[in-house]
Amino acid sequence: MYPAELVMPMKAELTDNGFQEMLSPEKVEDVLKQEGTTLVVINSVCGCSAGTARPGVLMAVATSEKKPDRLATSFAGFDKDAVQQIRTHLLPYPPSSPSIALFKDGQLVHFIERHMIEGRSAQMIATNLVAAFDEYC
Repeated sequence: MYPAELVMPMKAELTDNGFQEMLSPEKVEDVLKQEGTTLVVINSVCGCSAGTARPGVLMAVATSEKKPDRLATSFAGFDKDAVQQIRTHLLPYPPSSPSIALFKDGQLVHFIERHMIEGRSAQMIATNLVAAFDEYC
């Protein structure tokens, strides 16, 4: 488990911008069972999370005309039980952090795995998400 003093600033990058933390399996279920769309970010300490995933997500949410009804996040290696629960909703995809998932009415409709984040710019991530928002939100 990562130390809190390392993780908290990375969590704050999302929570300070409207993302609700899911800290337990029960909270994950409460959030994902709601009607409408939910964007879930599995946050991470890795460089691709800091360099492209978080900035790309924030750019997409800030610039898209259509937006998810809810923004939610959990931190891999820190919010372990919550992340494990999210991953049950991401099957058959393997565990991936960071990753970005869009759910509609509790069903996964769009997923960006780590290998789709690495080596891509924040703008590319944002463009991908805006297209998903346009289709599903």
